[in-house]
Amino acid sequence: MFWERKGCKAAKQPLLAWFKEVEKAEWHSPAEVKNLYGSSDFVGDGRVVFNIGGNKYRLVVWVKYSIGLVLIKWVGTHQEYDAIDMTTIGLPPRKKPATKRQSRRLQ
Repeated sequence: MFWERKGCKAAKQPLLAWFKEVEKAEWHSPAEVKNLYGSSDFVGDGRVVFNIGGNKYRLVVWVKYSIGLVLIKWVGTHQEYDAIDMTTIGLPPRKKPATKRQSRRLQ
């Protein structure tokens, strides 16, 4: 778990509290998320960023409102968050297209 990392023990209670609230929530739109978490940020493609533990930590989730699904994509410190691309974090790495030289070798 994230809070078992060195220096992150204080994240446990705020993350568990967030999880319990979200488990009970029935969000049908971003406006409903914003009503519960006014400091949440919407970064596109169903992704929402939450401030956790007095903004010491950040949580990036993907929400599918039509089926009530919330997937945690990333959790980390505020400092770590500043180094990520929250619009792609948690996605599988994209395969680079083969170059012409590589394509010839495959034939």
